[in-house]
Amino acid sequence: QVQLVESGGGLVQPGKSLRLSCVVSQSIDSLYSTGWYRRTPGKQRELVASITNGGSTDYSDSVAGRFIISRDNAKNTVYLQMNSLKPEDTAVYFCTADQGTSAKRVRYWGQGTQVTVSS
Repeated sequence: QVQLVESGGGLVQPGKSLRLSCVVSQSIDSLYSTGWYRRTPGKQRELVASITNGGSTDYSDSVAGRFIISRDNAKNTVYLQMNSLKPEDTAVYFCTADQGTSAKRVRYWGQGTQVTVSS
């Protein structure tokens, strides 16, 4: 079983930046992909960004151009750099790890970290 621990959330003003970190309990190279989701009250969880073990990235339209997902394989850590933050980015952010193949995967979730964008 893969364990994920997020950190880096907090309160930030609009227009500022924040970086989330996710430490993974096993080698990132062994995973199909890792990613970040977020959930706001009254809304479903949505994909924010993902990165495959081959380095391919995907972003939701709402964050493309502002957020950057990256990883440090040596530290088994995935990052989400969030720039030009907006109040609508306020959410609980979850780190995910997919283990398996493109045809059959198991997804693991972290406990989440709160990000609040407010003046």
